[in-house]
Amino acid sequence: MISHSRTSQALAISLAALAGYVDAIAYLETGGFFVSFMSGNTTRLGVGLAHGSIAAVIAFGLIGCFVIGVTAASLAGDYVRKRRRTTVLFILSLMLATAAFLAAIGDKTAAIACLAIAMGAENVVLGEEGEASVALTYMTGTIVKLGRYLSTVIQGGDVKGWGSYLLLWAGLLGGGTLGAIAYSEAGMSVLWAGAGFAALLAVITKCRIETQY
Repeated sequence: MISHSRTSQALAISLAALAGYVDAIAYLETGGFFVSFMSGNTTRLGVGLAHGSIAAVIAFGLIGCFVIGVTAASLAGDYVRKRRRTTVLFILSLMLATAAFLAAIGDKTAAIACLAIAMGAENVVLGEEGEASVALTYMTGTIVKLGRYLSTVIQGGDVKGWGSYLLLWAGLLGGGTLGAIAYSEAGMSVLWAGAGFAALLAVITKCRIETQY
Protein backbone atom coordinates (compact mmCIF):
# COMPACT_ATOMS: atom_id res chain seq x y z
CA MET A 1 0.00 0.00 0.00
CA ILE A 2 2.66 2.53 1.03
CA SER A 3 4.68 1.85 -2.14
CA HIS A 4 1.80 3.17 -4.27
CA SER A 5 1.27 6.78 -5.28
CA ARG A 6 -1.29 8.93 -3.46
CA THR A 7 -3.61 8.55 -6.45
CA SER A 8 -3.40 4.76 -6.26
CA GLN A 9 -3.90 4.83 -2.51
CA ALA A 10 -7.02 6.98 -2.92
CA LEU A 11 -8.32 4.52 -5.53
CA ALA A 12 -7.61 1.58 -3.22
CA ILE A 13 -9.49 3.21 -0.33
CA SER A 14 -12.43 3.99 -2.65
CA LEU A 15 -12.52 0.40 -3.87
CA ALA A 16 -12.32 -0.94 -0.31
CA ALA A 17 -15.34 1.20 0.53
CA LEU A 18 -17.18 -0.17 -2.51
CA ALA A 19 -16.32 -3.73 -1.45
CA GLY A 20 -17.68 -3.11 2.03
CA TYR A 21 -20.83 -1.58 0.58
CA VAL A 22 -21.49 -4.52 -1.76
CA ASP A 23 -20.53 -7.20 0.75
CA ALA A 24 -22.85 -5.78 3.42
CA ILE A 25 -25.76 -5.86 0.96
CA ALA A 26 -25.00 -9.45 -0.06
CA TYR A 27 -24.46 -10.56 3.56
CA LEU A 28 -27.86 -9.25 4.60
CA GLU A 29 -29.60 -10.61 1.51
CA THR A 30 -28.14 -14.12 1.84
CA GLY A 31 -28.37 -14.35 5.60
CA GLY A 32 -24.68 -14.57 6.34
CA PHE A 33 -22.71 -15.33 3.17
CA PHE A 34 -20.08 -13.11 1.59
CA VAL A 35 -19.31 -12.00 -1.96
CA SER A 36 -15.91 -10.51 -1.17
CA PHE A 37 -14.62 -12.29 1.95
CA MET A 38 -13.68 -15.77 0.77
CA SER A 39 -12.08 -16.78 4.08
CA GLY A 40 -15.50 -16.46 5.68
CA ASN A 41 -17.09 -18.49 2.90
CA THR A 42 -14.39 -21.15 3.24
CA THR A 43 -15.22 -21.51 6.94
CA ARG A 44 -18.91 -21.76 6.07
CA LEU A 45 -18.04 -24.37 3.44
CA GLY A 46 -16.19 -26.46 6.02
CA VAL A 47 -19.02 -26.21 8.54
CA GLY A 48 -21.56 -26.97 5.84
CA LEU A 49 -19.64 -30.07 4.75
CA ALA A 50 -19.41 -31.25 8.34
CA HIS A 51 -23.15 -30.87 8.83
CA GLY A 52 -24.23 -31.94 5.36
CA SER A 53 -25.88 -28.55 4.90
CA ILE A 54 -26.93 -26.65 1.77
CA ALA A 55 -24.67 -23.89 3.10
CA ALA A 56 -21.73 -25.84 1.68
CA VAL A 57 -23.16 -25.60 -1.83
CA ILE A 58 -23.81 -21.88 -1.50
CA ALA A 59 -20.35 -21.14 -0.09
CA PHE A 60 -18.62 -23.25 -2.74
CA GLY A 61 -20.58 -21.54 -5.50
CA LEU A 62 -19.64 -18.09 -4.24
CA ILE A 63 -15.97 -19.03 -4.03
CA GLY A 64 -16.13 -20.35 -7.58
CA CYS A 65 -17.75 -17.15 -8.86
CA PHE A 66 -15.11 -15.06 -7.09
CA VAL A 67 -12.33 -17.07 -8.77
CA ILE A 68 -14.04 -16.62 -12.14
CA GLY A 69 -14.06 -12.87 -11.57
CA VAL A 70 -10.37 -12.78 -10.70
CA THR A 71 -9.45 -14.95 -13.68
CA ALA A 72 -11.55 -13.07 -16.24
CA ALA A 73 -10.42 -9.64 -15.04
CA SER A 74 -6.78 -10.76 -14.99
CA LEU A 75 -7.01 -11.97 -18.58
CA ALA A 76 -8.67 -8.73 -19.66
CA GLY A 77 -6.16 -6.62 -17.76
CA ASP A 78 -3.17 -8.49 -19.18
CA TYR A 79 -4.57 -8.05 -22.69
CA VAL A 80 -5.01 -4.27 -22.50
CA ARG A 81 -1.93 -3.72 -20.29
CA LYS A 82 -1.67 0.07 -19.77
CA ARG A 83 -5.48 0.38 -19.71
CA ARG A 84 -5.79 -2.33 -17.04
CA ARG A 85 -7.30 -0.17 -14.35
CA THR A 86 -9.88 1.50 -16.56
CA THR A 87 -10.87 -1.77 -18.23
CA VAL A 88 -11.27 -3.73 -14.99
CA LEU A 89 -13.19 -0.87 -13.39
CA PHE A 90 -15.64 -0.84 -16.29
CA ILE A 91 -16.01 -4.63 -15.98
CA LEU A 92 -16.67 -4.15 -12.26
CA SER A 93 -19.31 -1.51 -12.98
CA LEU A 94 -20.95 -3.71 -15.62
CA MET A 95 -21.16 -6.71 -13.28
CA LEU A 96 -22.65 -4.59 -10.49
CA ALA A 97 -25.21 -3.13 -12.90
CA THR A 98 -26.04 -6.64 -14.11
CA ALA A 99 -26.54 -7.76 -10.51
CA ALA A 100 -28.82 -4.79 -9.85
CA PHE A 101 -30.86 -5.60 -12.96
CA LEU A 102 -31.17 -9.30 -12.08
CA ALA A 103 -32.29 -8.41 -8.57
CA ALA A 104 -34.86 -6.00 -10.01
CA ILE A 105 -36.43 -8.76 -12.13
CA GLY A 106 -36.45 -11.17 -9.20
CA ASP A 107 -33.46 -13.41 -9.96
CA LYS A 108 -31.56 -12.72 -6.76
CA THR A 109 -29.51 -15.93 -6.93
CA ALA A 110 -27.94 -14.87 -10.22
CA ALA A 111 -27.55 -11.35 -8.83
CA ILE A 112 -25.52 -12.62 -5.87
CA ALA A 113 -23.37 -14.70 -8.24
CA CYS A 114 -22.66 -11.56 -10.30
CA LEU A 115 -21.65 -9.71 -7.14
CA ALA A 116 -19.11 -12.40 -6.26
CA ILE A 117 -17.69 -12.21 -9.80
CA ALA A 118 -17.51 -8.42 -9.50
CA MET A 119 -15.65 -8.56 -6.19
CA GLY A 120 -13.18 -11.03 -7.62
CA ALA A 121 -12.57 -8.66 -10.52
CA GLU A 122 -12.10 -5.72 -8.16
CA ASN A 123 -9.00 -7.30 -6.64
CA VAL A 124 -7.28 -7.13 -10.03
CA VAL A 125 -7.63 -3.36 -10.49
CA LEU A 126 -4.32 -2.54 -8.79
CA GLY A 127 -2.60 -5.78 -9.79
CA GLU A 128 0.81 -5.86 -11.43
CA GLU A 129 1.80 -8.77 -13.66
CA GLY A 130 -0.99 -10.96 -12.40
CA GLU A 131 -0.42 -10.20 -8.70
CA ALA A 132 -3.01 -8.40 -6.58
CA SER A 133 -0.72 -5.85 -4.95
CA VAL A 134 -3.33 -4.45 -2.56
CA ALA A 135 -6.01 -6.48 -0.80
CA LEU A 136 -9.19 -4.56 -1.51
CA THR A 137 -12.01 -6.83 -0.34
CA TYR A 138 -10.50 -8.42 2.78
CA MET A 139 -8.65 -6.74 5.63
CA THR A 140 -6.86 -9.37 7.74
CA GLY A 141 -3.50 -8.71 6.08
CA THR A 142 -4.07 -4.97 6.23
CA ILE A 143 -4.79 -5.08 9.96
CA VAL A 144 -1.70 -7.24 10.54
CA LYS A 145 0.43 -4.66 8.68
CA LEU A 146 -1.19 -1.87 10.69
CA GLY A 147 -0.28 -3.64 13.92
CA ARG A 148 3.30 -4.19 12.78
CA TYR A 149 3.71 -0.52 11.84
CA LEU A 150 2.26 0.54 15.19
CA SER A 151 4.74 -1.69 17.00
CA THR A 152 7.54 0.05 15.10
CA VAL A 153 6.14 3.45 16.06
CA ILE A 154 5.93 2.44 19.73
CA GLN A 155 9.59 1.42 19.61
CA GLY A 156 10.56 4.82 18.22
CA GLY A 157 10.84 3.78 14.58
CA ASP A 158 9.50 5.33 11.38
CA VAL A 159 6.05 6.83 11.99
CA LYS A 160 5.13 6.87 8.30
CA GLY A 161 3.00 4.21 6.65
CA TRP A 162 0.51 3.09 9.27
CA GLY A 163 -2.04 5.76 8.34
CA SER A 164 -2.60 4.40 4.84
CA TYR A 165 -3.46 0.95 6.21
CA LEU A 166 -5.81 2.49 8.78
CA LEU A 167 -7.59 4.44 6.02
CA LEU A 168 -7.90 1.30 3.86
CA TRP A 169 -9.56 -0.55 6.75
CA ALA A 170 -11.76 2.46 7.51
CA GLY A 171 -12.84 2.53 3.88
CA LEU A 172 -14.15 -1.02 4.09
CA LEU A 173 -15.84 -0.31 7.41
CA GLY A 174 -17.47 2.88 6.15
CA GLY A 175 -18.67 1.21 2.97
CA GLY A 176 -20.08 -1.72 4.92
CA THR A 177 -21.95 0.59 7.26
CA LEU A 178 -23.38 2.60 4.38
CA GLY A 179 -24.35 -0.56 2.50
CA ALA A 180 -26.21 -1.96 5.50
CA ILE A 181 -28.11 1.29 6.00
CA ALA A 182 -28.94 1.58 2.31
CA TYR A 183 -30.11 -2.04 2.08
CA SER A 184 -32.42 -1.59 5.06
CA GLU A 185 -34.07 1.31 3.23
CA ALA A 186 -34.31 0.08 -0.35
CA GLY A 187 -33.08 -3.51 -0.62
CA MET A 188 -30.87 -4.63 -3.49
CA SER A 189 -31.88 -1.70 -5.68
CA VAL A 190 -29.08 0.24 -3.97
CA LEU A 191 -26.63 -1.80 -6.04
CA TRP A 192 -27.25 0.73 -8.83
CA ALA A 193 -25.39 3.27 -6.72
CA GLY A 194 -22.44 0.89 -6.43
CA ALA A 195 -22.40 0.37 -10.19
CA GLY A 196 -22.48 4.11 -10.73
CA PHE A 197 -19.63 4.66 -8.29
CA ALA A 198 -17.48 2.05 -10.06
CA ALA A 199 -18.23 3.69 -13.41
CA LEU A 200 -17.23 7.08 -11.98
CA LEU A 201 -13.92 5.64 -10.78
CA ALA A 202 -13.37 4.18 -14.26
CA VAL A 203 -13.99 7.53 -15.95
CA ILE A 204 -11.70 9.39 -13.52
CA THR A 205 -8.97 6.79 -14.02
CA LYS A 206 -9.33 6.97 -17.80
CA CYS A 207 -9.04 10.76 -17.76
CA ARG A 208 -5.92 10.64 -15.60
CA ILE A 209 -4.28 8.09 -17.88
CA GLU A 210 -5.05 10.17 -20.97
CA THR A 211 -3.55 13.32 -19.44
CA GLN A 212 -0.29 11.45 -18.94
CA TYR A 213 0.17 10.90 -22.67
